[in-house]
This record gives sequence, structure tokens and C-alpha cells, in this order.
Amino acid sequence: MTEDGAPRVERDDDTIWITMTRGPRRNALSREHLRQLLDAFTEAGGSDATGIVLAGEGPVFSAGHDFRDVAGKPVTEVRSLLALCTELMQTIQDVPQVVLARVHALATAAGCQLVASCDLAVAAASAGFAAPGGKGGWFCHTPMVAIARNVGRKRAMELALTGDVIDARTALEWGLVNRVVPDDELDKAVRELMDRATRGSRASKAWGKQTMYAQLDRPERDAYAIAVEVMASASQLPGAREGMASFLEKRPPVWAD
Repeated sequence: MTEDGAPRVERDDDTIWITMTRGPRRNALSREHLRQLLDAFTEAGGSDATGIVLAGEGPVFSAGHDFRDVAGKPVTEVRSLLALCTELMQTIQDVPQVVLARVHALATAAGCQLVASCDLAVAAASAGFAAPGGKGGWFCHTPMVAIARNVGRKRAMELALTGDVIDARTALEWGLVNRVVPDDELDKAVRELMDRATRGSRASKAWGKQTMYAQLDRPERDAYAIAVEVMASASQLPGAREGMASFLEKRPPVWAD
């Protein structure tokens, strides 16, 4: 672990692991670290991998923004920092791969936003989640954009207004994570969920992921308009044709992508 180290990027079969290594700084999202993560996700997104795992080293998953980049800075600098953070969150959702957060410990503020922005999340039983700005002086406005879309209005308000930490089981109940497992089973659970989430046609899944984000939180009529057009077009993909043919012919599918 290093204070200002770049994320460690490793490939494990068809999955790329991006691990934050700023343990001594509680994996705080400094401007430099945000750029490094953005570069790592952009490069991984252009690869032939089918999945990306976001992990962290050290005592916490991520403590959110590094206040050294904010304290005493003019509004223009803070705005550009938040815009960079938003670009990272949107890139996580834009890449074609399944992105899964491996949460081993506390995730707060923009660190919790990272978890909420990933497609899937698996948490260790000892993990915790918070938007602590509500009990401080800098409200978690941007983290709550992603968090609220995971947990719903009333629970989002509780997180945002109290700033209190919720435990992993509560995060599971509220919809912030998909699985909670004993700490020593975290990696096994991450790999198991990733294996199930990445099976099938890669092209079909990538299009499906991007369409899900395009239609979420839109009025139902608009969401159907998007989904109908994309689903009709997607029926022409080789993966869709193979999936249907294999079902009708009662044989295992053979994916070409």
C-alpha cells in the first residue's frame, strides 16, 4: 500500500481487477486518484474482458473526496473536481463490462457513491456505508445522486440527513449491495457473482446494461419507448439469434462473442 499510489490493475481470466492502493490515505479520491481510476476504467472498458472488479486495500474501501483538494480552494476548482468525479461514475456505467464493487470495509461519501455507481456490489459482513456530510458542514450532494437511485427516497434521506453509518446487512436490505458474506468468503463470492453475471453473449449484455441505465428513472412511457426500440434491434445480434436457435433446437448455445 502507498499513500499516493496508482490503482493496481490485474487481469484474472476474463476479469480485470482495479484495486485502490492508497491505504494510508483511506483510499481518498484525490484529483490525481480520480484521474487514475478514470484512465484505468477507460482502458479496461476498451479491452476484451467481460467483467471489472473495483476493490480497495487498507482499513477502508474508500473515504470519499480528499479534503486536501477542497479546503480553501475556489469554487471553480471544486466544481472541476466534482465534474471529474462524475465523469468517473458515469464511465463505470458506460463501459460495456459488468462492473462489481468488492467492499471489504467502510465506504463513505464519494466512496459510497463508487459502490452505488457499480452495476453490482458484494460486501463483507464487516463493511459499512455512510454519507457523512449530513452531520458535518459539506452535504453529500453528488454522492446522493447515485445512492438515492439505489435505495429510494426515504432511505436516501435518512442516510443523507443523519450521516450515520449503516451496516452491511442494512445496505443489503436497502438495495445498496447484492450480497453480504463472511469476510473470509468475500473473494469467492465476488468471483461467483461475476461468473454468473458475465455468462452469455457479451455484445447483448453490453447493450442491455447501457439500455438499463438509459431507461432507469425515466417516466414509464419513455422507458418503454427506449426499451422497445433497443430490444427490437438487439434481436438481430448474432448472440440473440444463437440464443433463440439453441433454445428452439434444444442444444447448448455457442457464443461467438
